[in-house]
Amino acid sequence: MLTAFLAVFPIFALMGAGFMAGRLNWMGPAASAELNRFVIWLGLPALMFLVIAEADWARLWRPGFVAAYALGSCLVMLAVAVWGRRRGQSLTDASLLGLNACYANVGYMGFPLAGNVFGRESLGLVSMTAIITVGLLFALGIIMMEVGRQKAAHPLKLAGRVMASVMRSPMVLSPLAGGLWAALGVPLPAAISSTLHMLAAAASPCALVAMGLFFAEQGRADRAPAAGLPLGAIAIKLFGHPTLVGLLAWGAFGQNLFATGVAVLCAALPTGTGAFMLAGNYRADVRGTSVFILVSTALSVLTLAGLIAGLDAMGLRP
Repeated sequence: MLTAFLAVFPIFALMGAGFMAGRLNWMGPAASAELNRFVIWLGLPALMFLVIAEADWARLWRPGFVAAYALGSCLVMLAVAVWGRRRGQSLTDASLLGLNACYANVGYMGFPLAGNVFGRESLGLVSMTAIITVGLLFALGIIMMEVGRQKAAHPLKLAGRVMASVMRSPMVLSPLAGGLWAALGVPLPAAISSTLHMLAAAASPCALVAMGLFFAEQGRADRAPAAGLPLGAIAIKLFGHPTLVGLLAWGAFGQNLFATGVAVLCAALPTGTGAFMLAGNYRADVRGTSVFILVSTALSVLTLAGLIAGLDAMGLRP
């Protein structure tokens, strides 16, 4: 329980700091939007570039592990998006709901938690789940939301508009650039690397403070609150996502129990701030996404503690 609590405490602390700053009027009325814009255009692209460009692909590449985590996450995303559409949501909001249900907070919580639970030998596998999350899942979310936002009579025209918009996104261009740089096999110049690491380090804290500011602003906002809390989607994030990933890793792709345990732990993490960043960028269900992240993070203290206890009982912890 203490391990899970310590992993989520900084998240609530930064959100609380943003909420207090908003309530006490320490920052301007557009602070949340401007911080989110910084994350979208500078912080997150730097992080995504570095994750891809600096990865040790020869050591990290495990096709079965990658396939299990990527396939399980994509299936969850698509299934929840379809469910959202059946509930009457627009394609943009349904796509965001699907992203909420599979976008695990690997970058902020996964590394310290997996390091505590499994030891340093697990961090290479955690890095792969982070790459899948910020690369594949984020890009898929952008594409689905662009399809929902664009309007065109002809499918080819729609596809052209979507691809043009997607390829202008810094959140798509940055991992592509990182992949090209990694293919060159050349280390980043020290000055550029230091600059990008400074920007990347600011991405998650700024997103969390922006989320707290957003909650504080709701008391002064005149728009209606979001629809009812999607408890089913939150349950899928905390229980369905890790269950499916675990079944695929162990049953379908033949991963050992250690690798399966790491995959399950990463999938069981609450929703990360990437979904909130996209919600702000596309002016989608920002409030609903904020609450989704807040509730899933709060509940994860209990669900992760239970999962860690189960891993202990199975003898998977070193």
